[in-house]
This record gives sequence, structure tokens and C-alpha cells, in this order.
Amino acid sequence: MIIGALIFFIPIMGKNVMTFNSDIFIGLIVAPLLFFEGQATRLNAVGKELKHIIQTTVFLVVICMILAGFGVWEIAGISLPLAFILAAISTPTDATAMESVTNGLKMPKNEGTFLKMESLFNDASEIILLNMAILWYINGYINYGETLGDFLISAGGGVLFGFAAAWIMVLFRQILLRSSYNSLNAQSLIYILTPFVLYYAAEEIHVSGIIAVVCAGLVHNAEAQRSRLINAPQVHLGFDLVSMITEIFNSTVFVILGYMFTKIISDEKFTNASLTWIMIGITLYLVNVLARYLYGRLRLDFNNKSSWIFALGGVHGAVTLALAYTLAEYHVTNADFNLVLMSESVLIILSLIVPTIAFRFLLKKDVTDDDAEKEIDKIRVEMVHRAIDSVNKMYLPDNVKKSVIFDLMAQKQRTRTRDFIKAWVEVVRHPEFTGAEKELEMRAFMNAFVQEREYLDMISQSEVKYQNYVFELYNEILLAETLVIGPTVSEDEETD
Repeated sequence: MIIGALIFFIPIMGKNVMTFNSDIFIGLIVAPLLFFEGQATRLNAVGKELKHIIQTTVFLVVICMILAGFGVWEIAGISLPLAFILAAISTPTDATAMESVTNGLKMPKNEGTFLKMESLFNDASEIILLNMAILWYINGYINYGETLGDFLISAGGGVLFGFAAAWIMVLFRQILLRSSYNSLNAQSLIYILTPFVLYYAAEEIHVSGIIAVVCAGLVHNAEAQRSRLINAPQVHLGFDLVSMITEIFNSTVFVILGYMFTKIISDEKFTNASLTWIMIGITLYLVNVLARYLYGRLRLDFNNKSSWIFALGGVHGAVTLALAYTLAEYHVTNADFNLVLMSESVLIILSLIVPTIAFRFLLKKDVTDDDAEKEIDKIRVEMVHRAIDSVNKMYLPDNVKKSVIFDLMAQKQRTRTRDFIKAWVEVVRHPEFTGAEKELEMRAFMNAFVQEREYLDMISQSEVKYQNYVFELYNEILLAETLVIGPTVSEDEETD
């Protein structure tokens, strides 16, 4: 967010950033994030939590909207339709933003499941309710029958379209996997394009694109579980691509938020009217938190602590900002549009700051990245030492042994740049290993990796607190092993 604010203040960049487009933002950033989030969720888990999903994504949303709408109307003295527009935009929660405020803390499983499922499926409800409030603002009346019909068509259609389209794409990809036409790059491209295509296709037929991509992600979760060994390199590449894209898009969301907050504040300046949108933003946040707390206590049977975790865990972020900007497409006055943007900005900031502080008292501390890094560094060093000892005991030519030990030392991530330069020069100056030397090198690595894996197997049973980090290190060794397993002769020797 700080980087986003800095971009605004750089003249050559801040003045040339295109106008924010909510459709592009939701379709190109939010939709794939929800698709990948859905893929990380088991379809079976959704079935078990279906009752709670409906409760939090329909009933809770409506309750929060009604209470927040009347609350803002009473306190700020604005028109009731505008108050309900503000309330509708304030209801969606954001899984990405929620994860950012719980970093280094343990979210209880039950509350975490509720919050995750809510953030995955509640967007359709908010979009329908927002459209209802906008039509009320423009026309002066509410058509309840049409609103209910639109919701059922949008949400139900999104579910059906998402499952059907995703299943067709999964079958197509599975047929390709089992044919001579299978291509790693083509398969990866089809997979990455899936959320973008499904979102815009769903919106084109006037059903919820957000619901469609979430359902598609759930279908792909089951696919990954049952076909991961049919082409392991392809599945592994898919996981790596998802990790990279998710990290980039998550970061992009907050950069955009930082830029937009700064731009809005800069454009609006601070005047007496600023007190109005600050008051509205605070009201929206407090009403949402209290409504969520009471709902957790009365309907979800949470205790006091769990209810506060559920209430504060409803963090707002990218979707709220995107929905606020959709008002630019309607006949909303400029003053009301700016009021909505500023009020929702206050809401987002509060929803990020308050739980960041409160969760430090409500949640137990988890292993921090710094603590894990220190412990894993010790494990890594000992692991490499055991591997090097095993290589030193082998009968190997000096040049092969030296090369293998250098690469193993690099695993400790403590080799210096000048060490690399020296090794690079030696590779350039000396001839390539012969076929026999390559085979010896490979066998030396294999023996070393066996020692490393055995050590990690032992450690994973004693260092339970760092078990996930140890498994990540184990995964590194398996990937390193794939790099040294290969032909024992070069292409030039095969040609000769």
C-alpha cells in the first residue's frame, strides 16, 4: 500500500495511470484469485458447510445491509437509497485481506472455515443487493420480486455454469493428457486462462462470474487430487504457476488500494464535509462488526471469543473498492459518488487496522517467518554437512568431488558471489565432464540426497512445530534430485 501511495506522488507515473475500471479489476485480478482460492478448497468441505455458507452469504449479508443502511441514514442524514448503497458495498469480505491481518497468528479452524467460505461465496449477494439499491436510488422505488429473481438467476446460474464449464474443460484437459497431442505449455496455458474465460463468459450470459469461477476452482481441486501422478511435471508446474500468480495478484491488489486511497484523499482534500464520510465509514464498520458478533452468538452458536474473531475477521478490501467504483457507470451525482468512495475507504482502512491490533490479543501466536527461518537454517546446515560427509567417503575423481561439494554447499545458501564467479570461470575454462564422470557425479548427488532426506525424516518427527517448513525443505531436495537425474552423455556425444 505504501508503494501504491508512492506511485501516485511520482509525477510521470501518477498522472499517467489509467482511470480505475472495476470490471477489469474484478475480471483480471479478483476472479483468478477466487478461482485459485476455490481450488485450495475441497468440494466435500463445501458440501458439509453448505448450510453455514447460505447463512453467512445470504442471511448475514441482508441483516448487515439493513442495519448498516438504517444506521447510516439515521446518523448522517442522507437519503435512504444512498444509505443502502453504502451498506451494500460494505458487506463483502476479502479472504486475501483477512490473511494479511492474521500473519504470524493461529486462526482457529472452525472460525477460519466460516470466514473463508463466506469470502468465497458472498460476492454474488452483495452485487445483487447493490444493484437493487442503485435502482432504488435512480427510480425511487424497489422491485422486490425482480431483485429476488435476479439473485436466484445470478447465483444459481453462476453455480450451474461454473460447474458445467469447468467440468467440460477438465475433461478436455484429461483427454489431452492421455493423447499424443498433450503439450506441457499448452495445458498450462489452458489452465491459467480458465478463470478469465469463465468469468467473462458467465457475465456475458448474465449470471454471476464470481460464483462461476469459485465453483470452477472447486472442480479443479478434485481434478488435481485424482490426476497428480499422470503427469507429475505438469501438475508441479501448475502449482508453481498458481503460487506465482497468486502472490503477484495479491500484491497488486494492495498496491492498487494504496494508490486509490491516496488519489481519493488528494482529490477530495480535507474539509468540513470530510467529517461526514469519516463518520459514515466508522458507522458502517461498527454496525457490520456488531451485527456479525451477534449473528455469531445467536445463530452460529459461537462463544464470546469466537464471535469476536468471526466479527473482526470480516475484513474488507479489493471487492469493496471495486464495487464502489461501479457507481461511475450509473446516474449517481458526483458528490454522492465521492461520498461513497471516501466512506468505503475509511471502512476498508478500519477493517484492516482494528483486527491487526485486536487479533494480537485474541489469537495465539504462530511460528513467525523469522523464527522458522532461523530454525530451518540450522537444520539446513546440518543436513548439508551430512551429505558432504557421505560424498567425501565415496571414491570419486577430484574434479567431480569438488564440483558436487560446491553445489551441496550452495544448498546452505551461504556461498559468496566471488565463490560463484570462481566456479563459473572453472566451468568455462575446463572441458565438460565425460560420460563416465557425469554418471559418477549423478550417483554422488543421489547418495547425498538420500542422506539429506533421511535426516529430514528424523527431524520432522521431533520438530513438530516446524514440520511444514521441514517438508518444504524436503520438497527442495526432491526438486534438486530431478535436476541431476538425466542422460549421462551430452547431445554432442550422441551426435558423434
